[in-house]
Amino acid sequence: METKRQLTGKEKFAYGIGAVGKDMVYMLSASYILYYYQDVLGVSAIAMGIILAVARVFDAFNDPIMGVIVAKTRTKWGKFRPWLFIGTLLNAVILYLMFAAPPTLSGSGLVAYAAVTYILWGMTYTMMDIPYWSMVPAFTQVGKEREGLSALARSCAGVGSALVSIVTVMAVAKLGHLFGNDATYERTGYKLVALIVAVLFVVFITITCLVIKEKSTVEMESASVLDMFRALVSNDQAMTVVVAIVMINTALYITQNLLIYFFKYDFSPAVWESNYTLFNTCGGGFQILAMMILFPLFRKFMNTMKIFTLCFGMAITGYLVILGISASGSSNVYLLLIPAFLIMSAIGMLNVVITIFLANTVDYGEWKNGRRDESVIFSMQTFVVKLASGVSALMASIVLTVFNIKKDETVILTELASGQRLGLRGSMTILPMVVLVIGYIVYRRHYILTDEKMKEIIK
Repeated sequence: METKRQLTGKEKFAYGIGAVGKDMVYMLSASYILYYYQDVLGVSAIAMGIILAVARVFDAFNDPIMGVIVAKTRTKWGKFRPWLFIGTLLNAVILYLMFAAPPTLSGSGLVAYAAVTYILWGMTYTMMDIPYWSMVPAFTQVGKEREGLSALARSCAGVGSALVSIVTVMAVAKLGHLFGNDATYERTGYKLVALIVAVLFVVFITITCLVIKEKSTVEMESASVLDMFRALVSNDQAMTVVVAIVMINTALYITQNLLIYFFKYDFSPAVWESNYTLFNTCGGGFQILAMMILFPLFRKFMNTMKIFTLCFGMAITGYLVILGISASGSSNVYLLLIPAFLIMSAIGMLNVVITIFLANTVDYGEWKNGRRDESVIFSMQTFVVKLASGVSALMASIVLTVFNIKKDETVILTELASGQRLGLRGSMTILPMVVLVIGYIVYRRHYILTDEKMKEIIK
C-alpha cells in the first residue's frame, strides 16, 4: 500500500511565495491604477471609472470561463502549472505596460491605451489566478493539510497586499526623484515600481511552478455563471451573505480609492506621502492582527452573529471619527490611527465571519434543497468581490468628477473650506457608511443561521 506523502516545508514555502507575488500585483493595480491615470496622467476620472467598472465586471464573468478551460487542459506538466506560468508572464508584461504609458499619448489615445491594457491585465490575471487556487487538491491531502495550506496561502497573500500598500507611495517618490525630474517624478516612479513588482511576481511564481508537483489524475470542479445564479436563487441564505460581501467590499474599496486624494489634497498636502504610508502600514497591521488575535478573543464569549454586529459598529464609529478629526482642522496623522484601527480591524474580522457564514449556507443549502453546492458558493466570493471592486471604482470616479478633484488643485483645497473638501470627506466616509448600513439591514432581516439553527441543521 502506498504511503501518502506529507507536504514538505519547501513545498509550503513555494506555494506561499507565489501568493505573495500574486497579491502584490493585484494590490498595485487595485489601489493605484485610478490614481495613476486620473491624477498623474490627467485622464478624465469618469472615463477611468467606466473603464475600471466594465473591465472588472467582465473579469468577474470571465472567471468561470477560465475555470472550464483549465479543467479541460491536459499536458505532461499537468493542467494547472502551464496556465499559471503563462498567465504570470503575460500579466507581468502587461502590468509594466499599464504603468508605463507612452509620454506621446494624450486625450482619447491615452484613454484607449488605459482601456486596452487594463482589460488585458484583468484577463491575464484571471488566467493565472484560477489555476493557482484550483491546484491545491492536486498536491495536498484532504483535511488538515489542505486547510492548513489554504490558510497559509491566504496569509501570504495578505502579506503581499500589505507590502505594496506600505511601500508604493514612498518608493514612487524615491525612485521618481532619483531617475526622473520633479515635474514627472510620479510617472517615472510608478513605471519603475511596476517593473520591480512584475519581476518579483515572475520569480515567485516560477518558484511555485518548479517546486510544486501536481497529480495529473485530479479533476477540477468549475462553476458556470448560470450555476452560481441557480445556487443563489435556491439558497436564500447564500443570497443574503453575498449581498453582505458586496456591501462590505464596496465600502472598503470606495475608501481605498479616495484615501490617497484625502491625504494629498486635504489632510496633509506637505507631507502626504509619509502620512499616507504610515496610515496604510498601521491599517494593514490592524487588519492582520484582528484576524489572528481579536477574532479568536471575541469568539470566546460572543457568537459570530454578535461579532458581525460589533464589526459594523466599529467601522461606522471609525468613519465618524475621521469626519470629526477632519472637521476639527487637525493635521495630526496619529489621530487617524484610531479610525484606522476601528475600520481595518472590523474589516479583518468581517472577512473571517463571512467565510464562516458562507460555509453555513452550504450546509443550509444541502438541508433545504438536498444538494451541496460547496464549490459553486465559494467560487462566488471571488466573483462578487470583483463586482464590488468595479462598482466602487465607478463611484469613486464620479466623486472625483463632481467635485473636480485632480492634479494641481492643492492650493484650492488647502486654503479654502470649499465644497471640494467637504465633498471628498463626505464621499469617503458617509458613502461607505450608507453602503454598510444597507448591507447590515439586509443581514438582520434575512440571515437566520444562528449557532442553534446550525446545530439543528447538522443534526
